[in-house]
Amino acid sequence: MYEPPYTNGVPVARTTAPRIALATYDPGAEASADRDLPVLVGALRAAGAEAEAVHWDDPDVDWSAHDLVVIRSTWDYSWRTAEFTAWVEECGRVTRLANPADVVRWNTDKRYLGDLARAGVPVVPTAYLAPGDPVELPDGHEYVVKPTSGAGARFAARYGAGAEQREIAVRHVERMHAEELTAMVQPFVASIDTEGERALQFFGGRLLHASRKGAVLSPGTAYDADKVAHPDLERWTPTEDELTVARRALAAVPGQPELLYARVDLVTWQDGRPCVMELELVEPNLFLWLHTESVGRVVEAVLAAATR
Repeated sequence: MYEPPYTNGVPVARTTAPRIALATYDPGAEASADRDLPVLVGALRAAGAEAEAVHWDDPDVDWSAHDLVVIRSTWDYSWRTAEFTAWVEECGRVTRLANPADVVRWNTDKRYLGDLARAGVPVVPTAYLAPGDPVELPDGHEYVVKPTSGAGARFAARYGAGAEQREIAVRHVERMHAEELTAMVQPFVASIDTEGERALQFFGGRLLHASRKGAVLSPGTAYDADKVAHPDLERWTPTEDELTVARRALAAVPGQPELLYARVDLVTWQDGRPCVMELELVEPNLFLWLHTESVGRVVEAVLAAATR
């Protein structure tokens, strides 16, 4: 892990503005989908930092020249997980990386849900089908199939009961296995259609804000179809039960690391209680465009991490 420079056991005093890189993806000829990125870069610069948005896979970037690299919108990483995790390891070796490399490596594989469940955190029950495993799927209720390494509902689909649906789902899993992806199978949580999912955002160890979105997966939508990742997004005030579950999930992260940012996605389980759908510690969308009042707190926490 990167450590700041010391002289005779005393941290070296800072005499220059902190240099901060916000790691993002390369959108090519299209506009970036990260609406928050230019706002955050501008706010950090206004606060006195040398901040810039940098493509994570740019081979010409000297990451060691930055005091802090914040993974923000590396939204193509799930297509190139091995390459991305190698970059994370190298970046964490030469400078301070947020979140830390070991956290990012753990969180890029959604088998972390099993770790949370073993720690007593309520999560959506999940089965895993690695390449070579027999394709065993539920019968008699709706379910969701998606890869353990994925983002934005990539390769995700919702299936109902019956032989025809099962045949399509089997082909879906076989496609993922052909690409050396592990599939995960979860019961479809019916409350999502009426209550949506709640996203509780934490920054600098404190609740930043919360949002609610509608159902992403509709019946009959193909797994390889484009999907709206955050439909009908709106502001949300979390309940005490939701806050409790979210904090339990964060406390269960291995090693109890210091997290700069985190998003806990919750749904209502069959017993009426919240449970974790996903724990986003790599590159969660912050939704600052919806919560503009949160920009100042994000800048404060990033500057604190960069100048620590």
